[in-house]
Amino acid sequence: MTNTTLLNNDSGLPQQEWWVVRWLELLDSYRFKKRLERARNYAREGHVLSIEFSGSQVLAKVQGTEPEPYQVSLSLDPFTDEDWNFIIQSLSEKAIFSAQLLSGKMPNDIEKVFTDNGLSIFPFRLSDVHSRCSCPDKANPCKHIGAIYYQLAERFSEDPFIIFQLRGRSKNQILEGLRNLRKQQVNQDNNTSNQIKETVDNNQKLEEKNNQENEPLAVTKFWQYSESLDPSLVVIVPPTDNKTVLDVLGRIPLTYEEAKTVKDYLQQVYQTVSQQAMMTALKRDE
Repeated sequence: MTNTTLLNNDSGLPQQEWWVVRWLELLDSYRFKKRLERARNYAREGHVLSIEFSGSQVLAKVQGTEPEPYQVSLSLDPFTDEDWNFIIQSLSEKAIFSAQLLSGKMPNDIEKVFTDNGLSIFPFRLSDVHSRCSCPDKANPCKHIGAIYYQLAERFSEDPFIIFQLRGRSKNQILEGLRNLRKQQVNQDNNTSNQIKETVDNNQKLEEKNNQENEPLAVTKFWQYSESLDPSLVVIVPPTDNKTVLDVLGRIPLTYEEAKTVKDYLQQVYQTVSQQAMMTALKRDE
């Protein structure tokens, strides 16, 4: 299964990426199917008025039968700072992870990054999700909480970093952590280069001293360069407006079905090219 594989599920959203399906499996295990159907309808029909994050907690407003919308909160147990240091270090070791996440895809083997550190990015049971609703329904999840599950699934499909935010780190925090590790690696490389250059310079001086003709050897020129470089100043970030080249190009002048087929194909090509470009720019081995 590749990272572009779409899977079928019983959520009413016939084709979804694997990480979205993993999230919705929590609801699929819930035995009150009629309640889930009402929750899906709430999500589809615009009853969810707002969803926002307060740290790692989701706060939402859902319009029910009462005039005032119900207040819904949802959260997972966040990982510790120490856990996240290990996770970001592991993510930085493969440029393909960053490239795929920035192109809106969750790498298939990313769960191993978490399990290797004794963690799980996805909750195992509904009881692992802490949720509350101000409605009088004592059941949990009620249809208002269920609607938030489905709305979050749609957001996960667009931006997998939201799953990480539920565990305590925002997209910007993760990218900043990866950039800092990259700078540290660049500084280490620069220190190594400086040590090599100093050794070469010393060898060159010794060679020139012993060479009566004072003619430099070709090997010494190999280490010389005319401009100083500071690669730590080069920072790679995604577009701030989350638009791709395909969005900028606008509507394709074809029939709806033809345009959809062409755009789906071009979207896959664009994501592949973006991933390869990110890997090349980072100059890191997989």
